[in-house]
Amino acid sequence: MDWTTLLFSFRGRINRAKYWLVGLLNVAAWIVFGGIALIWLGGLDPDNLFRLAGGALLIWAVAIALSIAGTWAFLATGVKRLHDRDKSGWWILLFWFGPGLTGGSNSAMADSGANLALSLIGLGIAIWGFVELGCLRGTRGPNQYGPDPLEPQGATYA
Repeated sequence: MDWTTLLFSFRGRINRAKYWLVGLLNVAAWIVFGGIALIWLGGLDPDNLFRLAGGALLIWAVAIALSIAGTWAFLATGVKRLHDRDKSGWWILLFWFGPGLTGGSNSAMADSGANLALSLIGLGIAIWGFVELGCLRGTRGPNQYGPDPLEPQGATYA
């Protein structure tokens, strides 16, 4: 699988190692970007970081592009991990938005018991998504989304 397919396609299956590799690459890209931005702007001076002129405008544009590319890559690899688990890629919506929707209602509700329950539900969804995407092995052998990424091509199954 080439890098473009790995990072930006929603078709096929990938194993856990490739999923974690994309996460590592995303973290590395942000560290490199942050270092370059700090050097270019001359440090952590808030006046330089939040202005929208000159070099800072270019840095903001690169940050937005990096955010969009990273989000797309995480969605694509998450969908392929779900495919490896023989699940629909639509589950990614629950794993990405479920914790925020259930845990983000604290200011809208006065009942602390309901807040606690929703926060625990959100935490449960987040843990479930972490285990499902990053920890569990995919379906052995081919499934409806393609061949097993851990098996050599041409393997036979009993």
